[in-house]
Amino acid sequence: MSEAKIQFYKGPAGGWGALRSVARQLLQHRIAAKGSRTLLSANQPDGFDCPGCAWPDRQHTSSFEFCENGVKAVAAEATADRATPQVIGQHTVSELRGWSDHALEAMGRLTEPMAYDPVADRYRAIGWDEAFATIARHLQALPSPDEAIFYTSGRTSNEAAFLYQLFVREFGTNNFPDCSNMCHEPSGLGLKGSVGVGKGTVTLDDFEQADCILIFGQNPGTNHPRMLGELRAAARRGARILSFNPLRERGLERFADPQSPVEMLSGGSTTITSDYFQLKVGGDIALLKGVIKHLLVLDAQAVAQGLPRVLDTDFISGHTQGFEALRADIEAEDWALIERESGLWREQLLHAAEVIARSDKVIACWGMGITQHRHGVAAVQMIANLLLLRGMIGKPGAGLCPVRGHSNVQGDRTMGIYEKPAPAFLDRLQAVYGFEPPRHEGHDTIGAIEAMRDGRASVFFAMGGNFAAATPDTPTTWAALQRCALTVHVATKFNRSHTVLGREALVLPCLGRTEIDQQAAGPQHVSVEDSMSMVHLSAGINEPASDHLLSEPMIVARLAVATLPDSRVPWLWLVEDYDRIREHIEQVFDEFKGFNQKVHHPGGFRLRNTAGERVWVTPSGKAQLFAHPIPTDTAVHQAQAAAHAGAEGRVGGPVFTLTTVRSHDQYNTTVYGLDDRYRGVFGQRRVLFIHADDRAMLGLPAGAWVDLVGAALDDAVVREAKGFLLVDYDIPRGCVAGYYPETNVLVPLANHAVGARTPASKAIPVRLRPAAAPAEAVAA
Repeated sequence: MSEAKIQFYKGPAGGWGALRSVARQLLQHRIAAKGSRTLLSANQPDGFDCPGCAWPDRQHTSSFEFCENGVKAVAAEATADRATPQVIGQHTVSELRGWSDHALEAMGRLTEPMAYDPVADRYRAIGWDEAFATIARHLQALPSPDEAIFYTSGRTSNEAAFLYQLFVREFGTNNFPDCSNMCHEPSGLGLKGSVGVGKGTVTLDDFEQADCILIFGQNPGTNHPRMLGELRAAARRGARILSFNPLRERGLERFADPQSPVEMLSGGSTTITSDYFQLKVGGDIALLKGVIKHLLVLDAQAVAQGLPRVLDTDFISGHTQGFEALRADIEAEDWALIERESGLWREQLLHAAEVIARSDKVIACWGMGITQHRHGVAAVQMIANLLLLRGMIGKPGAGLCPVRGHSNVQGDRTMGIYEKPAPAFLDRLQAVYGFEPPRHEGHDTIGAIEAMRDGRASVFFAMGGNFAAATPDTPTTWAALQRCALTVHVATKFNRSHTVLGREALVLPCLGRTEIDQQAAGPQHVSVEDSMSMVHLSAGINEPASDHLLSEPMIVARLAVATLPDSRVPWLWLVEDYDRIREHIEQVFDEFKGFNQKVHHPGGFRLRNTAGERVWVTPSGKAQLFAHPIPTDTAVHQAQAAAHAGAEGRVGGPVFTLTTVRSHDQYNTTVYGLDDRYRGVFGQRRVLFIHADDRAMLGLPAGAWVDLVGAALDDAVVREAKGFLLVDYDIPRGCVAGYYPETNVLVPLANHAVGARTPASKAIPVRLRPAAAPAEAVAA
C-alpha cells in the first residue's frame, strides 16, 4: 500500500505510470504467471469481454488493446485470494462493517454460498438447495409480488438479464431498480424524447472521421481509458477536441499511449484537448445555451454575407420540430445569466461556438457530470439540440455518444431490465410464454429504497453490484435494507452491501467474466452489448475460483424452479445450452432475429439505431428540439441564496457545490487501491479538492482537515461526512470535489433528476467545518 501523501503528478495519462500500476496489480493478486494469457484473451473472438467499462473494442477482433483499469478489473477477478466462509467467518459482520471498501475487496473471490447467522453475527456456509429454498419461501409468503425488489448490475450478461426479467415478471412484479437509474437514466430518457432512441448514435468508425469532438462532464483517463486511444488518434490527425469539465483532468490534457514505442521510449505524449473550458459545476445548460446563442448569430451573419449557412436549415426543416420555439427562447436569454450560471466568460463561449461552426463532423460525448444533476434530462436534450441544429445526427463522423459505465448496462436495458416496460414488450412476453405479465410500473432505485424504508417491500435480491455503497443517502438506504426480512446478493467478491443486511441474508457466489462456464452442452458463451450497440460474445478462459460457483443464468434458472413450481418455462433446459436462451430472446425481440448466427460471427453485430438512420421514432415522426430554462432553482441555488441572506444554517460560512468523483484506483464502488495518481493523491481517499483561494478565504492552511456538512434547505436530516484533507486543485471557485461512496451520505434521497430520478450527486450544497486531523494521520 502506498504511503499517504499528496504529490503533484507531472506526467501524462497512460505511459510508464500505467505500466507500473499494471505490474503492481498483477503482483498484488498473485496472477503474474497466468496474467499475460488472461489479459491477451480480453476482447478477442474466443476470449472474454473485459469486465470493466462499456467502451467498445473495434469489431472485437483487434489485437490486445491496453487499458489500465481493465487490467485492474481482470486482475481483481482472477486473483489467487479466496474469501471462503472460513475466512469471512473469522470476523463478525459488525466488525466487517467497519472495514474500508478496499479491505473488503482485498479478501478475494467468494467460494461458497453463505447465510447470515444472527446469533453469532457471522456468515456460515450453506448449500445451494437450502439457499434457493430459503429465497423461494420468502417470495412465496409475500402478500404481493410487489413487496420484492430485484436489483440488477450492469455487468450481468444479456442471457442472465433476459432470464432474470422473465422470472421476475412471471413472479408478478416490475420492480427492477438497476444501475442505469443511478447514472445514465437521463441520457436514455432525454434522447428518447429528442431523437426517438435512448442510446448513442455513433460507432468507432465515426471517431475516425470526426473533425470536432465535444466532451462534457467526463474523465476518460480514469473511467474509460480505452477511449483515450480514439481521442489520441483524432488529435494527431488534427481534429479539435473541446473539453467542458470543472476539474482539470490529466487524461483530457495529455496521453502517452503504452502501445506506442515512440512515445514510451522518447517520453513524449499527445495533447488531447485543444480547448479546455472549466465551467462551474452544474453550468452545462447555461454553457450550451450560450454556444447555441452565438451559433444563431453566426448563422445570421452568414446569410447577410451570402456565405454558407451555419445551421443546417434543410435538416432542421425536414427532420426536426420545435425550432422556432427554441430560437425564441435562446435569443431571449440574457448573457449575464449565461455567464453567471456557466462560470465562463462570454468570449470563451463565443470561441467554442466558432470552432463548432467551422467543423463539418461533430461528435458530442458525455458522462455522469451531465446526468447526475436535477436538470440532467434537460442538459442531455440541450446537447441533442446543439447537434440537431447543425445536422450532426445520422451523418458519418458525427453524432451523440453517451459514454456508459458498466460493461453491459446498455444490454441489460435492451433485455427488459426496466421498471417501466413498454406494453408491446409485455404483449410479446405473454404471447411467447403464456402468462400475464404485470402491467403497472415498478420501483426504480429511489422508489425501491423508499419502499423498503416504509415497509412496503421486505425482500431485496441483487444480481451483482454493491447497492448499499452505490446508492445515495447512506443512512436512509442502510436502514431500509436492514428493515427487510431477507436480503440476497449474487456476487464474485465480498463488498459493503454484504454487511448491511436484513433479518435473514444470503451471499451467492457466481462465475466471473474471465472464467469457464461449463454447462451440460459444454463451455458456454454469454453476450454483451457495448455503449455503441455492438453485441458480441464473451467466454472465460480461467478455471473457476471454486467448484461451488454457479453462473448467473443457472442461479436465475434454479431460483425460478424453486419459486415457480407451475411455470411452463423450461428453465433448466434453457441453461444447458445458452444458444437456447438466445433463441428465446429472438422470439421476444425482433431486432435479435438470427441472434445465434449473427453473434457467433467474429465481432458480433450492431443493433439497429433508428436515429442514426434519420428515422425518428417520436410522436411527431421528427426529432424534437426542446427549449429549457437555465436552472436557477437547484438545492445549491437555494442554499447559497439563504447564506447570502444571512441564514447560516447548522454551520456558518459559504455554501460550496460538492461534486462526487472516482479515484483512479476505483471503478464505480469497487476500490482497487488507495491511489489517485493523476490527481496526486496517494495512500488515502478522504480528501477534498478545493481551489487554493477558497481554502485561503476560509482561513485554513494547506493540509487542513474539515468535515463536510450538508446545506440543503429542504432536508431535515443532519448530514455530515467527517475527516477530509483539503487538497489544493485546479477547480472553479465555489466548487469542491470528493470521492464516492464516502460522500454519498451527503446526497438526500429526494434530490434527484427531474423525470429520471437519478441522484443529483454531482451538485450537493455543503459547508466546510474545520476539524482536527484523524489519529492515523497524526501518527503518520
